Amino acid sequence: RVNGRWLLQLLTHHLAIDHTALDILVEEIRMIQQDRAAELAPALPFRNFVAQARLGVSAAEHETFFTRMLSDIDEPSAPYGLLDVQGGVAELDEARLVLPDDLAETLRAQARTLGVSAASLMHLAWAQVLSKLTGRQEVVFGTVLFGRMQGGAGADRVLGMFINTLPVRISIGDRGVAEGVRGTHALLTQLLRHEHAPLALAQRCSAVQAPLPLFSSLLNYRHSQRNEVTDADSGWDGVVVLTTADRSTYPLTLSVDDFGEGFALTVQVDRSVSAGRICAYMQTALEHFTSLAGRPKDTETSLLSMDILPDTERSLVLSDWNATDAAYPSELGVHQVFEQQVALRPQAVALVHDQKTLSYAELNAHANRLAHHLIAQGIGAGDCVATCLERSAGLVIAQLAILKAGAAYVPLDAVLPPARQAA
Repeated sequence: RVNGRWLLQLLTHHLAIDHTALDILVEEIRMIQQDRAAELAPALPFRNFVAQARLGVSAAEHETFFTRMLSDIDEPSAPYGLLDVQGGVAELDEARLVLPDDLAETLRAQARTLGVSAASLMHLAWAQVLSKLTGRQEVVFGTVLFGRMQGGAGADRVLGMFINTLPVRISIGDRGVAEGVRGTHALLTQLLRHEHAPLALAQRCSAVQAPLPLFSSLLNYRHSQRNEVTDADSGWDGVVVLTTADRSTYPLTLSVDDFGEGFALTVQVDRSVSAGRICAYMQTALEHFTSLAGRPKDTETSLLSMDILPDTERSLVLSDWNATDAAYPSELGVHQVFEQQVALRPQAVALVHDQKTLSYAELNAHANRLAHHLIAQGIGAGDCVATCLERSAGLVIAQLAILKAGAAYVPLDAVLPPARQAA
């Protein structure tokens, strides 16, 4: 009891219940509280679903399907190098982005034009993002399946765990957007027949060696309501849902809420990564898709060549981070600027190589001795002196000495044959 009201936390695990079952559970609690228990439908046993799944598609057919999809995949698809799919991430960064209404409308119009679902567009866009984050043209990620499509009669009213996570493999290459979306739609349609396949079976069909995971990111596409419970329509006087939260063990999850008209994106990711940036990448990919899909020449723009950086981040990378203009004593040479530091910080560390450290004063003394030797050999202004040294303290000393003597140094690649160096 807090501040004059009772708070109830309903904590569930996907080992026992999924989102649909949770809705059923809450609805039955509401009816019991309203003294309407007699109106509840008869309970249906979960064992019926288990039998349906076991008597459905055979393990051999599952294996054939996933082997065809995954047999040549020998490395995990792991954005940002995140590989822990066992729930080792203590804290996640989370961000939610509601797509603009005009973008949502265009997405649905494009889906209708192409004869595919909006979910297919979302899956291809997520593959596009993962391709950029992993540097791979063939990406694999998990998609969450409803699990009740082939669950048998009354599956929509059974309490229990129905959802399943299975891998999808999408190619980001020279295909255009329209071809890519149709291919993704065909794959998802085929996957529905295998919605009860064990994830472990699917992973064994790839060439990724355990204990490495086949994938470390998820896409959860779900049909949702904007306000699942409100005071006005719940019929449950005085009861208010304060908040809901969910998470998976995977280090990167994108949840897409389809509200029938609009869409919302929710990203949960390891705190070493910005969830907000990933939301922005996904929105940018979708904007590019809607601007190209369905055009007669959309095949001329390959999926591989499309970018996911939003304008703000592109400007940051190309302009802001490259704004390196700074005042510089242009009347002085490099060796003279170095000598100023010698005078200001003689004992500060100037050079470190392997186990050797030189202060500014020590480095300057070495360079001065070599410069005097070069001058004694007749080296002066306008001359060029070749250097052929491995990366070392000696190389820095030689370059400074040549500049102090008034000459210019010409670096030679030490791995070149002598005849090539002489030329």
